[in-house]
Formats: sequence, C-alpha cells, structure tokens
Amino acid sequence: MKDWSQLHHAYGTAEDIPGLLDAVSPAANDSGWTELWSRLCHQGTVYSASHAALPILRDMAHQWSPADRQMPLVLAGAIAASTDQPYGEQDLHVAYASEMSDLAQLTEEALQEPSLGDDPGTYVSLLAALISFEGVEVWGEQLDELNDGEYEVPCPSCSTENFIAFGEYGCFSTTDSMYMNETAAKKLPLQPADASTLEGLAQRLHSRALADGQNDVAHKLTYVFGKAQCAECDEVFSVAEVITTRWDA
Repeated sequence: MKDWSQLHHAYGTAEDIPGLLDAVSPAANDSGWTELWSRLCHQGTVYSASHAALPILRDMAHQWSPADRQMPLVLAGAIAASTDQPYGEQDLHVAYASEMSDLAQLTEEALQEPSLGDDPGTYVSLLAALISFEGVEVWGEQLDELNDGEYEVPCPSCSTENFIAFGEYGCFSTTDSMYMNETAAKKLPLQPADASTLEGLAQRLHSRALADGQNDVAHKLTYVFGKAQCAECDEVFSVAEVITTRWDA
C-alpha cells in the first residue's frame, strides 16, 4: 500500500488523492478533474503525488472505453510532459517505463475513436499526450497550443515578442497582443511549410493528422513548422525552432 501521506501535491500532503481518483467519472465536466489537475499538475508543475498517480490513471484508462478514457490520458500526458518535475525524482520515463508504454497504447486506441472527427481540440490533446508518453521533449507540452491558434515567441534576432496567429483572425505574426481588433498594428503573413518537405516529428504529426481525418489540425501544423517574419525587425525565422529554443528544458 502506498503511503500517500508521505507524498505531496500543489497544496500539501496527498492523502486526498486516492479519494479524488476513486470518485471521478469519465465526464470532462466532472469537477473532480479540476481538483486533480489543480493538485497534480498545477500550472505545469508536478509533484511526487503526480508520479504516484500515473499507475492509477493508467488503470483507469484501461478500464474505460476508448471514447471515455480521454481525461485520465490527457492528465497523465501533462504529468509526463512537464519540465517542472520534483527535485531528486528518478527520470519519469525510466521509473515508470511500463506505465508510459501502456499509456501510449491506450492513447493510440483513443485516437482512433470516430467521435474525435468532430472534436479536434481533444484530438490535439491526445496527440500531445501520446508524444509525451514517448518522451518527445517540448512538444508534449507545447503542441496543445494548436488549440488556441497562437504561439507567443521572441524574435531570434531582436528578441521582440511576436504573436504567431493561425486561427479565426487570420494567419500572421504581430507584436500587438490585441491583434483580434481591427485596429491592430502591423500584421505580416505567415509562410506555411510545404507539406512535402516536412521531416521528422513535423512530418509524422502532419501525416498522422491527415490519416486521422483531422485536416484542419494538419493545416495548422504547416504554420507551426513553417516560417514567420518578425513584425518589429522583419527577420524571417522558423516558428518551430524558436518554440523549441524557448521551452527546451
């Protein structure tokens, strides 16, 4: 039996975690998930109790159908992806190698759920969880920004913060945080990558999204792995390289 009183989460000792895990349902709007996220992955920080919860989240996902297991998988993925891990803990992908493998397989099954065709947001979150379980750095945390249609990154030349937008307001770079207003400052069109030139993780994610019928996700990925022009100094840079540089642990 695990002694949860010897483990910690964001608010102190973790005696309450087993009860929260036992009580939560598959429903995304179950308030229990909010409580678990707040304790186990608070603003991206994870704790000893977060690691200890992984086998339970794995078992929960295994017991639930592919259509119902999204919440434990996404929480486990966020824990695995976090770059703010407990000091002194063994590498998560070593200490929980079996759980990571099982969670990856369970996520693969969930990604094949037909209902995701109408839910690209959950699809992206599950895809991010999958690569987190596989140990892909940076993108396990940052891929989910696809759902916001925006990345904020510094220009590698002048360090000015640029908003890289590829959503309902268009596809452009700007230094104006209020770019959704018609009076926003200079906007420079993004330069999407040619899908035929994508390599490595970019090619894998793009091809996977197309194969899964997530055409809009695939389209957004061409902007993330394409180029942008700094709206301050006009330097052209790789969006993905700047994202990786900023958040590489």
